Amino acid sequence: MPKSWSASILTLFPEMFPGPLGQSLAGKALSEGLWSLEATDIREFAAGKHRQVDDTPAGGGAGMVMRPDVAAAAIDAARSKNPDASTIYLTPRGAPLVQARVRELASGTGVILLCGRFEGLDQRVIEARDLEEISLGDYVLSGGEVAAMALVEAAVRLLPGVVGAAKSLDEESFEQGLLEYPHYTRPRAWEGREIPDVLLSGDHGEIARWRAEQAQKITKERRPDLWERRKKS
Repeated sequence: MPKSWSASILTLFPEMFPGPLGQSLAGKALSEGLWSLEATDIREFAAGKHRQVDDTPAGGGAGMVMRPDVAAAAIDAARSKNPDASTIYLTPRGAPLVQARVRELASGTGVILLCGRFEGLDQRVIEARDLEEISLGDYVLSGGEVAAMALVEAAVRLLPGVVGAAKSLDEESFEQGLLEYPHYTRPRAWEGREIPDVLLSGDHGEIARWRAEQAQKITKERRPDLWERRKKS
C-alpha cells in the first residue's frame, strides 16, 4: 500500500511528465511527499527489436490501434504497485470527468492512467482489465497525456494539506452543483467599474446571500444543464 496518493501514468511519452504537475501547488505538494508520480513508458512492455506497441485495425481502416498484450502488461505492472488504485483509460468516448468523480478519486489510494494514442486501444483489454473510460470533454486531442495532467491536478488539489485554506474548496465551481460567484478586489473603482456595494458593507449575511444569488444566476445562464440537474436533486 503506497504511503501517499499516487499517480501512475502509462504513456508513450513519459518525458512529458511531470510538466505542469511539477509547478505551483501540485509541484510543491509533490516535493513535500503529499503525493507521488511515476510516468512509465508503455514501450518497455513491448517485445521484439522494434518494441512495437501498435498494429493495423482489424477489419481495415485508417490509423493504428494499441495492442492489448502490451497495454495489459503495462497495466498489470502498475496495479502490482497499487492494487487499489482506479485504473482509467483517457479517451474521447469516455464519460465526462466531473468534480464529484474527482473527489472520489482523491479519496482513494491513487490512479493508474493509460494515455490513449493512435486510433485507440484494443477493446479486449478495456474489457479484460475493467478499465474506466473518462473523457475531458467533447473534443479530440492527439493523446491522453494532457487529459491525464488535468485529472491528476484536479485530484491533487483536493488532498489534505495541498490547498492552504481548505474551506475555500467548498465554494468553488461544481462543489455545490453551481458555478462560482464573481470575485473582486482593490482598487474599488477600475475603468469606471465599481465593486458591488454589498461586498463592502461588512454584512456577512447579505454578502452570503448575494454570492448565492450570483452563483445561481450564472449557472442558469451559462450551464442550464447543471441548473436542471441541481433542481432535480
